[in-house]
Amino acid sequence: MSQDIRDFVTTSCHLLALGEPTHQEPAFGWVRNELFGQLAALGFRSIALETDRVAALMVNDFVQDGVGTLDAVLREGFSHGWGDLDPNRQLVAWMREYNESRTPEERLAFHGFDAQMENTSAPSPQRYLEYARDYLELDLDLADLAGDDERWSRTEAILDPATSIGATAQAEKLRSVATDLLATLDARGPELIAATSPAAWLRARTHLTAGLGLLRYHKQAAQRLDRAAQISGLSAVRDALMAQNLLDIRSAEARWGPTLVSAHNLHLHRNQSTWQLPDTVLTWLPAGAIVAPLLGEQYTFVAGSLGRSETLGLGDPEPDTHEGSLQSLSPTWGLTTATTIASAARKRTDTTPAQGYFPLDQATLDVTDAILHISDAAATTQAACP
Repeated sequence: MSQDIRDFVTTSCHLLALGEPTHQEPAFGWVRNELFGQLAALGFRSIALETDRVAALMVNDFVQDGVGTLDAVLREGFSHGWGDLDPNRQLVAWMREYNESRTPEERLAFHGFDAQMENTSAPSPQRYLEYARDYLELDLDLADLAGDDERWSRTEAILDPATSIGATAQAEKLRSVATDLLATLDARGPELIAATSPAAWLRARTHLTAGLGLLRYHKQAAQRLDRAAQISGLSAVRDALMAQNLLDIRSAEARWGPTLVSAHNLHLHRNQSTWQLPDTVLTWLPAGAIVAPLLGEQYTFVAGSLGRSETLGLGDPEPDTHEGSLQSLSPTWGLTTATTIASAARKRTDTTPAQGYFPLDQATLDVTDAILHISDAAATTQAACP
C-alpha cells in the first residue's frame, strides 16, 4: 500500500473522485485533507464536497479572499451538518492559510456539488430564483407564485404525493419562469458579464441551477409511486443534479487545474447504486455513472474502504472478505488497486444499518481505479492533515 496519491493519479485525470463508504467515520475526512494537500502540490486547484453548492459559495469567498470568518462559513456555508465536522473545519482553515500568500491564479477553490435535498425534506426554490431575477434586474413577483416556504419544506411535501406542491399549477409556472430566466441569463451572457463580472454571472447561474433542481425534486415527490420507486426516483434526481454541478464546476475550473471531489461511494462509483433497506431495495444511477462516460480517462474513482472503527463499533473484518484482504497491508491507511484483493473474497456481512457502512462489492471493484482502505480509524487522526 502507498500513502502517496501520485502513484494513482495519471496526467489525464481532471476529476479525481474520492469515495467514502460511510459518512460517520471522521478518519476519511482527515485522510481526504492529507491527500488534497498532496494534490495541491501536483497542480490540483479545487475541491468539491457533498454539500450544498449555493451555500458553499460563502466558503469559497472565505478561502479565496478572506470574506467573513471561519466560524460563520462553517455555520452557514455547509448543508447536511457538515460544517460541524472537525476535518471540514481544518480543511477550510488550511485552504485559507494556503491562499493568503498566493496570487489569484494559484489559489485553491472550494465548491459544493450537492443541494439541500433529503428523502424527507427539500426547501422552496423561491430564494434561488429571486437571486437570479435580481441579478437580471427584472420586475417579477415570485413570492406570490411560490407561496409560503413551509408548503415546500415540510416533511409531507416529500413523503406524501397527495400533499406535495410539486405537481401543482403554481409549481409548473415556476418551472416555466425558471427556464425562461436561465435562457435570458445565457442569451445576455456577454452583456451581463461585461457589466458585472464572470464570477457574478456564474453565481447567478448557480442559483438558477439549484432552483431548477429543487423544482424537479418536488415534481418527483408528487409522483404517485410505490415507496421503492419514489425514493429511488428522488435519489436519481439528486444525483443527476450532482452530475450537472460537477460538469459545471469542471468547466469553470478547467483553466486552473484538476479537481478533487469527495463524497460517499454511492454517489461517485460508475455503477448503478443499490441501497438495501429493511423492507425494500432502492436503485438509481449516481453522479459518477453519469459523469464518468462523459469525461472518459479524465475521471478517476477511488473507492473508500474501512476495516476497524471504534466510532462505528465496527471490528476487524473477516479475512476472506474484500476488506479483510486489505486489512493487514497497513496499520493505519493506504491506497492500492483492486488487484490486491483476493479473487475469491466475499462481501462483508458484519455491518449494521445504523453504522451507515456500505461494504465493498465485486461490482464496484470491477470499475474502481484504486482503493483507499483505512485499517484502523482510531490510528488515523489529525496527524494525517496538510
